[in-house]
Amino acid sequence: MESVVGSPNRGRELKGGGWCCICNRRSYLISDAIGVCAECIGTHPDQAVRIAESAHAQARLRFALPPAPPRAAEGVRCGLCARECLIAEGDLGYCGLQTVREGRLKHLAGTADRGILHWYRDPLPTNCVADWVCSGSHQPGFHNLAVFYASCTLDCLFCQNWSFREVSPASSRGTTAAQLASAANPSTFCVCFFGGDPASQMPHALAAAQALAKKGVVVCWETAGTAHPKLMDRAVQISLETGGCVKFDLKAYHETLHIVLTGASNRRTLDNFARAAQRFNERPNPPLVVASTLLVPGYNDASEVGHIARFIADLNPDIPYALLGFAPRFYMSDLPCTSLDHAAKAEAAARTAGLANVHVTNRHLLSDNYMM
Repeated sequence: MESVVGSPNRGRELKGGGWCCICNRRSYLISDAIGVCAECIGTHPDQAVRIAESAHAQARLRFALPPAPPRAAEGVRCGLCARECLIAEGDLGYCGLQTVREGRLKHLAGTADRGILHWYRDPLPTNCVADWVCSGSHQPGFHNLAVFYASCTLDCLFCQNWSFREVSPASSRGTTAAQLASAANPSTFCVCFFGGDPASQMPHALAAAQALAKKGVVVCWETAGTAHPKLMDRAVQISLETGGCVKFDLKAYHETLHIVLTGASNRRTLDNFARAAQRFNERPNPPLVVASTLLVPGYNDASEVGHIARFIADLNPDIPYALLGFAPRFYMSDLPCTSLDHAAKAEAAARTAGLANVHVTNRHLLSDNYMM
């Protein structure tokens, strides 16, 4: 087993701990933002989901986003992602980018003509989720065109990049797919669409990706995999053809835990991942598909990682799997950084489940604050 090393984050003093509304237990590994512990999520799933749904609804009010995917009786369906919103006249879809005007779905952003995003040039090699296996890690002197979409189809209360929620689709200038593609220059080796999540603006991302592919740019994605399967298939195909990676963020294996953490089911994510994994052997090096999981203290423990890893290994044991160190962010800032012990046991569980290529990253975040 590869050893876990790093600079433990000893500067965070743990005080008090969060409280579980179900079992009344208090622990440093319970977040008050969620209000339930991992044990009760497993043993009292219906109650845990009700508590978490209330927490997600309250969190979204701060950003003027719908508290839940709209289900208007006479609503217009948006099929871009797994949320499949039914939007009434004048209301917003869950991601905040769709509305209905005069009885028709209107995309405020995410089309080829207007994406809400920012981009920057990230010198290679960089801290890509797949940095130990991707082709860009061997291209010093070149850069990655990092495309950060300011919208998402999930509601992760631990979001590590939550600032996108402060971007207003109505007042943002926006960027066309053609404008984004024109940012590539002779030093652009690869592009990565992430965010937020590109799933919420997939038509824009695909249009830009196709234009960049014609310029010889390697196309990569970092996504929770909630896009419509046909759109996800197109993304996988572009990466296959250009030598890029599709990096799936598998936030949990058990559906109830995924709902509690993100506000949504993971069925579409797992289905899309399985579809992409079936194509892994068409180009295993550099790997077409990479999986990752954020090691959220108290919630994504070694057992949960083991379940995710077995799911991956059953599809293809050679798929690379990254375990990401967690930093306290957003509403779950009351948790500690992932501990060295947590990371080591999660890595061991992933290897025991049958995966051949497991990597712990964000090691600089690992702490000595708790034992699993």
